[in-house]
Amino acid sequence: MAGLGSLSLPGLMRLRSAAAEQPKNERTAVIIVWLIGGMSHLESYDPKPLSGSEYKGPYDPIATQVPGLNISELLPEHARIAKKFTLLRSMVHTGFCHQQGAQQLLTGHPVRELKQKPDDPDLFSITHYLRNNPDRALPNYVGVSPIPYIGSAYLGPAFEPLTVSGDLNDPKFEVPNLGISDQQVVGRLGERIGLRKGFDRLRRDLDRVGNMHALDSFESQAWNVLTSPETRRAFDIHQEDPRTRDRYGRNAWGQQCLMARRLVESGVDLVTTTFSGSLCGRVGNWDDHAVNHNVFEGMKFRTPIFDQAVTALIEDVHDRGLDKRVLVIVTGEFGRTPKISYAASTGGGSASAPTGTIQPGRDHWPSATSILFSGGGIEEGAVIGATDGRGEQATERRVGVQDFLATVYRHLGVDAERVAFNNFSGRPIPILADGKPIHELLSRA
Repeated sequence: MAGLGSLSLPGLMRLRSAAAEQPKNERTAVIIVWLIGGMSHLESYDPKPLSGSEYKGPYDPIATQVPGLNISELLPEHARIAKKFTLLRSMVHTGFCHQQGAQQLLTGHPVRELKQKPDDPDLFSITHYLRNNPDRALPNYVGVSPIPYIGSAYLGPAFEPLTVSGDLNDPKFEVPNLGISDQQVVGRLGERIGLRKGFDRLRRDLDRVGNMHALDSFESQAWNVLTSPETRRAFDIHQEDPRTRDRYGRNAWGQQCLMARRLVESGVDLVTTTFSGSLCGRVGNWDDHAVNHNVFEGMKFRTPIFDQAVTALIEDVHDRGLDKRVLVIVTGEFGRTPKISYAASTGGGSASAPTGTIQPGRDHWPSATSILFSGGGIEEGAVIGATDGRGEQATERRVGVQDFLATVYRHLGVDAERVAFNNFSGRPIPILADGKPIHELLSRA
């Protein structure tokens, strides 16, 4: 919580005021669809049909509605709506493991050690902190199956996401403890909070770093979440038209994307959703080492569900007129090795042959990651950057993690060049050391 005293009070008020003064219909939002484990760029957004037998898989590229833009045949729905998104094919970083990859991409810091949580806060926690308004009924930041390995670090646990877990496709699904309507329960909660505040007043004079103020703010927002009918409505996916639910796909990923759209439309600023679990295959993620999955069977197994869910989200955001305000991003922590590896399966199941069977895989590859952007007022229907003929190295418009974050912060109205926080040791840490927004994404309108 030490970071809560890190900005000067005038500076903090200026930053928060700038965010709060945005008209409601201009308050920007971000949805990130996270492909945990790292999706193969070669079997999705950056196919390489002439790479040779040691590199090329069994799937061919197909044309899209954007002339010259080809993607994998596994993504026909993406091809149909390609004018509504832009692909970046040249993201490069140095995080060779899942923790490092996620933390580098979403904090901007050159994390090299394997840590379950980062030393520095991620972009969502930072934006949540700067936009924090305890009077809002809705939370700023929701993780619909949150992204692993990231966190709020020295900003404190108050700026972690409100977590939505479970299978949203379950007819009995609900988010517990939202919009409590029982007035007796509400009254008891109020009494307990009032009693605690009486004790807190005794501690306030001893509080030197603003912790009590932060807890009060966190508590106020928690109270609003617990008691607001508006919050309950936003999270009630059963209010959606059954045809809309069908459009996204009656499965966990489709309904996670639908929930993300419901939340940003209702006023939530930051939504992350992770595609994991049984829909990925035997090991529950996109980490297609040969010991885990047959990479080609894994991609064939999961991409129909992925293709439907993501394209429904993109189309729905555009159809509802949210495409200027809401930026949709689809990515994992890295791509996969262009050269195919082979190893014995460690277990049979979906997308994996029986134990001991030699099968193909692709390993971690942060030297070439593809990222999809849609909405947010960006230039759509384009490709940014390129990799070589095998998909190994970025050869055009190499983009780093700081550029990626600068782009997202710009959309969210965060002045990344001027914001710094004190870490646990009291050292001021800028949220971005350098990096410029990806200019090809910026609308010229």
